[in-house]
Order: sequence, then structure tokens, then C-alpha cells
Amino acid sequence: MRPYPVVSPVHPHWRSTARSEKSELCAASQPSFCTYVQGHLSLTLLTFANVRLRSLLTMTDLGLQLVTGEDQLDRFVRWVVTTDMLDPSRYLSGGELVVTGMQWRRDAADSEAFVAAVARSGAAALATGDARYGGAPPDIVDACRRYRLPLFRVPEDIAFAQVTEEITRNLSTGRAADLTAVLDRHRQLVSGDGLGAVLELIERDLGMRCWVLSSTGRVVAGPAEPPADVTAAFLGARRLPHLIADRRLSLFAVDEHSTSRAADWFLVFEGDFKDWPEERRALAEELAAVVSLERARQDDRQRTSGRLAQELIQLIVSDAKPAEIISRLELTGLGATENYLAVAADADLLRPGEVRMLLREMQFGRRPAVGVVEEEAIALVPADDGGSVIDEIRDAVEALAPGLRGSRLSVGVSGIVDGEGLRGAVEEARYARRMAAARPQRASVVGHGELATHMLLLASVPDEVRRMFRLRLLDPLSSYDQDNRADLIHTLETFLQVSGSWTKCAELLHVHVNTLRYRIQRIEELTGRDLSRLEDRVDFFLALALR
Repeated sequence: MRPYPVVSPVHPHWRSTARSEKSELCAASQPSFCTYVQGHLSLTLLTFANVRLRSLLTMTDLGLQLVTGEDQLDRFVRWVVTTDMLDPSRYLSGGELVVTGMQWRRDAADSEAFVAAVARSGAAALATGDARYGGAPPDIVDACRRYRLPLFRVPEDIAFAQVTEEITRNLSTGRAADLTAVLDRHRQLVSGDGLGAVLELIERDLGMRCWVLSSTGRVVAGPAEPPADVTAAFLGARRLPHLIADRRLSLFAVDEHSTSRAADWFLVFEGDFKDWPEERRALAEELAAVVSLERARQDDRQRTSGRLAQELIQLIVSDAKPAEIISRLELTGLGATENYLAVAADADLLRPGEVRMLLREMQFGRRPAVGVVEEEAIALVPADDGGSVIDEIRDAVEALAPGLRGSRLSVGVSGIVDGEGLRGAVEEARYARRMAAARPQRASVVGHGELATHMLLLASVPDEVRRMFRLRLLDPLSSYDQDNRADLIHTLETFLQVSGSWTKCAELLHVHVNTLRYRIQRIEELTGRDLSRLEDRVDFFLALALR
């Protein structure tokens, strides 16, 4: 068996020997080399930008010398192949710089056969090492001249691995700069499946495998499944970019300075960003800008479906009748005969739009209708299996907690209802959300099963009955407050919260007890109720819960 040099360890991705995979290896490889070994072959493939042969002579650290082919130096090189096979043509597809130690050579006939095979395959040039013969034998030089194949000499003190690494360092930097310009020119063209195409371009041309994920772990774009636990690492990172050292994965935020970590998308790159040249860092930042545009494009608030969802939510919390709500359901694309859960969410330091985005992400596969009312995000989620939905929401909220960065996220989930029960479900979810907000945890979810009995009872009462009950008791107070700024509704709510304690209520309202007594008297006069009676207090309590 003839000896052959192994230039580098076999990369775990490139162990197959099928020729059909060869192009895939070239396309998917990082801009570092990999060795493909079969029999007498050590094949190192490197994909980089198309550069001219004369550029190789400017890499002084390599000391490459041109032996023949000066009139061919404007040829372009696409990648490097290191081989000691007599006929490597099956692994060549054109444009390669073929580097060889000439272990295959026994006589001049071998030189003729080797050079002919390389030239017929469309290789850009041949480079031979000095270690075995002290230079290229004359028969190789003559064959290269006949086949018009440029020939370079690799000095004996320069390892083939150094040749490959130097080319990588010089040319992948140029490619990164080129791609940055391409991404900048085409940033506005991203649409449809454009984001996936951009990631494929970056992987194919620069070898930078990348994924785009949401803060809930949804894969927005990228090859196959991303590495495990990257979402938790992103949410919990003290600063970004962040390196997962044991797996050499680099994490970049998409909108770090304008979006909360918990609501942001992020990029996952294979490799250590700390080792990247400045051009590659610039490429990652440019890609983040492209992804930011794609996320804005996917924001359904700018589409008819999003506007209809917002109108539906506003209709439900207003005084609309069930028949009107059901007809609007169908306009929104939701089934009038389906069952639903209502989900309400709020986070004190997140913008309402960000909370709305989180609700959509938590239930992305179920296509919820989401809107914002009074800075509270509300979603209607199609759900035949309520237990599954609330479990998904609990898991998502728990996972998001590290990314809240001091904010508090509260979520309420109703029971399952049909279209006619949506108003009650939304009220139930909003009440549950307020209960969650009262808990000490940074992120909390309250579900249907944890609600007080009176809320379950109210949710089952027909909409029109609830509406009339609330209006009869609270409308006189609301009208008086609007005209006189008397704050009667807030006074009533506080009075009931402290179980009718005059002193404690006055302290909480920062008013004199006599002022409080006057306000309570006005409430009783306007409503015809007596707040010293338990029955009237209960009625007011229920009416306030129905707001």
C-alpha cells in the first residue's frame, strides 16, 4: 500500500464515502477544512469565495512559487483538494486547487495519468510538495504545460495543513465581507421563505450553520432541529452575544436594544464568535437586522387577520350580544362551533405589544386570535383539550421567567367554552390574571380550577344578565365619576376590600374619614343600596368582578 498524508482529523460530518455526498460536504462545510479518507485518498475540501490564482502568490506566509502557467493566473479557485490518489477525478467538479505530495508517482506514465485526470476534471491548478522529490519532476512540469494546468511549488517547510488554513483565514474573511454586502443589498427583499434562503446562502457560501428561534423555542428558520437547551441559555445569559462553550454555539439577539429578552428572537451559530474576524461579526449583526425585518413582516397586527382579531377581542369585552360575537368569530377565521379557552396576560415592564407577541408564540401552532384591551393581552385559543393547553402555557411561562429581567408576568386561563360563552371566559381569564399578579412569583399562571366559586358561577350566567346586573349597579357611579371626578368606583372597591373598615379604607385612600363617609353616602343615594347590609355588599362585589 502506498503511503498518503492525512492532513487533518476526519470531521464527524464527513465520514460517508458516497460520491453523491461530496457536493453536499463542500456546500455544508465550515470555512475550515475536513478530511475525507478512502483507500489511498486524503481529500481536504474547503469552500471559499471565487478568487484568482494570482491572489495565492500574495500570501507570503505560504511561499507558494509558480512553476508554469503564468498566462492562466486569472483562473478562479473555488476550493482546495489535497489528494494522493493517482486518479482523483471522481472527487473533482471544477475550480479546485489540487495539492499533492506525489505519493502516487512511480514513473513518468503516472505523471501523465495524474495530470490528465486533474485537467479533465476542470481543476484550476496543481500544487506539489517538495518533501519527496525536492520539487516537481520534469515529467510533471511537462504534462502540466501540455494540459495548460498551472503548477505551483509548495516549499518543504510548509505543511499542506498550513496551506489550507492560510487560505481559509484569508479568503473566508473576504467571503464574509462579500456576504455582508449582499445581505445589506437584499435586506428589503426578505419575504415568504426568504429567511430560510438567506440561512442556506450563509451556510453554503461561508459554512456558518445558523438557526433563528423565538424566545419560546419555536424554530423560525434553520436546518433540521437546533441543538438542545439553546433557548434556556439565551434567556438566562447575562449578556449577548453569548457562547455555550462546551458545544461551541454562539447566541445573538435579534433586537436586543429595542425588545425585551423574553419577547425577542435570537440567532444560534455553530462556532465561537470570539474567534471570528471582524467581518464575520459584522455578518452576524447584518443577519440579525434581516431577521428583525422578517419578524416585523410576520407581525399579524399589520394584516387583516390581526386587525379582525383585535376587533373581536374588543367586541367581546364590550356590551356586544353573543350572536354578534359568533358572527365576528367566523370573519376572524375561527369556527363558530369550536370550543375555546380565553387567556389573559400582562407584564409590568413589557409593552402590551410584546405581551401580545408572547401569547401568540405560546400557542403558535393553535393559531389563536389575540388582541390588547386596556394594556392587557387577551387570546382566544381553539382547544378541545383544555388540560393540554394550560400545561403548555405553564411550561412556557416557567421557561420564560429568566428572560423577564425584573419584570413580572401574570397569566390567567379560563375553562373551555363554546362561542356563546366567550364573554364569560374572557372575564374569567382576566380575573385569573389578576389573581396571578397578586402572587409573589416573578412569573405566575392561574387556571380555571384555581378560581373562586363566585367567578365560576358568574361565568356561567348569560351575557345579557351579567351586563344588566353590572350596568344597574355601577353605571350611576361611573357617570357621576365622569362628571365630578369623585372616584366613587375606586372608593367602593377599596371599601369592600377592607370589609367595610372606615379607618383602614380612609388610610388607603389618603382621605379623612368624614370624606369617606360622604362618598359612601353618595354611592348609596345613587344606587338605592345600603352598604351596611351584607346582601348589598355582595351585589356590589359581584358587579365589580364583572367589569
